[in-house]
Amino acid sequence: MKWLDNFNDKIDSKFNPSAKKRKLIMPITTIIMILVITVLAKFDIINNYFQTIIVTICINIIMSASLNIVNGYMGEFSCGHGGFMATGAYISSVVSLILFKDGNSITGHALLPGGLALIGFPISILIGGLGAMMVSLIVAIPSFKTRDDYLAIITVAANFIVTTAINNIPAVGASRGLMGMKSVMNGMASVIDVPWILIWGLIFAIISVVSIHFLMNSTLGKGISAVKYDEISAEIMSVNTNSMKLIAFTFSSFLAGIAGGLFAHLLGFINPSSFGIMKSTESLVMVYLGGMGSLSGSVLSAIIFTILLELLRPAQIWKWVIIPLILILIMEFHPEGIMGSRELTQFFPWLKKLFPANKNEIRPSENAAEKSAADENA
Repeated sequence: MKWLDNFNDKIDSKFNPSAKKRKLIMPITTIIMILVITVLAKFDIINNYFQTIIVTICINIIMSASLNIVNGYMGEFSCGHGGFMATGAYISSVVSLILFKDGNSITGHALLPGGLALIGFPISILIGGLGAMMVSLIVAIPSFKTRDDYLAIITVAANFIVTTAINNIPAVGASRGLMGMKSVMNGMASVIDVPWILIWGLIFAIISVVSIHFLMNSTLGKGISAVKYDEISAEIMSVNTNSMKLIAFTFSSFLAGIAGGLFAHLLGFINPSSFGIMKSTESLVMVYLGGMGSLSGSVLSAIIFTILLELLRPAQIWKWVIIPLILILIMEFHPEGIMGSRELTQFFPWLKKLFPANKNEIRPSENAAEKSAADENA
């Protein structure tokens, strides 16, 4: 694509910051973006409806990117992500209700003042993520020797086990569901009146994407990817494939639990049916729509998919026919998805200048300078 090459050349010639500035560009840009969105939401320029859509996009980004670790980068086939999302949603909700809501259905009174939710809310979300990680260990360890279809069956079964178990626990509302999480958000707003669920949704989505980026570009991430290409060869090359599977699966489930916690506090009400097989199917659609093993694709697909769901809202029950149909069509006609296994930096090389260079990587300009100096000395 000639126009893309010309565009990259123009941007590259105008945008060439030093290494120190490059380290600051992305964090500063991210902080400014969060502040701008918060101010616009505070003054109702972004109304409640669009705030909900933005937070839903953030939740779907976490779900899509986290499932991509297992299904994309590691090459396995997990189909029960909704179960881990449910675990995180219920655990984080129970923790926040017990700590900050008077008259809750579990203890009857709050252990801490509602204003402390400003500090306690992210902790409750992380506890929900850790709970999902612990549940994933129960699934992961016995399934080490299974792959492909067998792992898919195990994870689907785990999804049903989790939702059925919650459905029979009266303390968390059983089939009636659990409510009251909105009051926790109101407690934070009573201290500083800003849209906290929007802020925390953006923060957790950004942290999740950045953490996956660093994981998959680390030595550990290369070991996870090695399982995808040839597990036997990876073991011969001293890669502990069981450990790689365990790390990838539990970290993926941890992020799904975080997404569940945000989902629960966004809606203020959850029940087990919210996390059935259709929720897991949504995650699968986003992963395959964006591209297996592409973090950029996961982010793009989450945005596209969330907007598509809103457009299909008038279709009501028919959207649950359309969503699985999208997955079938993707697998049949465009199995590589939007991005394939590529990232945006491969389409727009100038984006690499926004990130610090790898210490072990010799950039072309540095290599040329060293060669020129060597020639002069000779």
